[in-house]
Amino acid sequence: MSEVLLEVQDLSVVYKTDLETVHALNGTSFSIKKGKTLGLVGETGAGKTSLALAILRLLPKPVGQVTGGTVIFDGQDLSGLNEARMKDIRGNLISMIFQDPMTALNPIMRVGDQIAESLMLHNDEKLSKAEIDKRVAEVLEMVSIPAFRKDEYPHQFSGGMKQRVVIAMALTCKPILLIADEPTTALDVTIQAQVLAMMAELKELLGTSMVLITHDLGVVAQICDDVAVMYAGEIIEYGSARDVFAKGLHHPYTEGLFGSLPNLTEKTTRLMAIDGFMPDPTNLPAGCSFCPRCPKALPICETQHPGDFMLGETHRLRCFLAKEEVQA
Repeated sequence: MSEVLLEVQDLSVVYKTDLETVHALNGTSFSIKKGKTLGLVGETGAGKTSLALAILRLLPKPVGQVTGGTVIFDGQDLSGLNEARMKDIRGNLISMIFQDPMTALNPIMRVGDQIAESLMLHNDEKLSKAEIDKRVAEVLEMVSIPAFRKDEYPHQFSGGMKQRVVIAMALTCKPILLIADEPTTALDVTIQAQVLAMMAELKELLGTSMVLITHDLGVVAQICDDVAVMYAGEIIEYGSARDVFAKGLHHPYTEGLFGSLPNLTEKTTRLMAIDGFMPDPTNLPAGCSFCPRCPKALPICETQHPGDFMLGETHRLRCFLAKEEVQA
């Protein structure tokens, strides 16, 4: 068996309406090994959530369409599976923690019933009602929520507790891949730290691989093995956490992200910012998507689109400047 659990190759996604076509993903490629965590980093609109939905084949129909590429999960090409088989995989083998726990939970259902739904849907073990109730209690205890609270409604929980319930729902069937879409965005820093520590602990306990979608580089540094930096629907830098966080050659956009972080050792009057805005996804530049904002752009960047350039065994960039500097 291969140690690679998920492999995405040249995945492209568009959202088509009568008025325009939005290019959400443009030749995105990455892989995740079993038991590892990949951090997917980028600003709002980079295509992170579209990538997660494309993997699970949950793009809104008929607007969202995969126009190219493959998604291989545990040796299976997901694009070739029928919807019945995909329903078996979703929630059972691949689970997703959605971005907003306030809207991910049904306000008129008890949280225990909502957690039990996925168990009943994927009841391969033919569990009885009593066994399902026991499993719900166990998974709540796993995320540090007392089992008796399974009979309560979402409005009786705080924001951090709601997030824990959503995580419990995702872990109920013990998936081998967990996609977490900004799971700590709405939480204060104290609860955020608790939730991240809990997710890391559960990942080790269950041996689950994870894709962590976030815009917080501190979170990525804390729990991720590999890092993919997304911009305008592309992965423009990819490597191990050591590669991406080490000093050295990086994509200018990655350098801009690090430059915008507050420095606790230097006294500054204001944070650095990346000038300009992300390009219109309905009208992407002919060359490098980051070229209009890049302070180091070369003439070739305006007319040609950069391919992947290997900076090391595990570190790759989409940047003409990086290629030129290494060759020099």
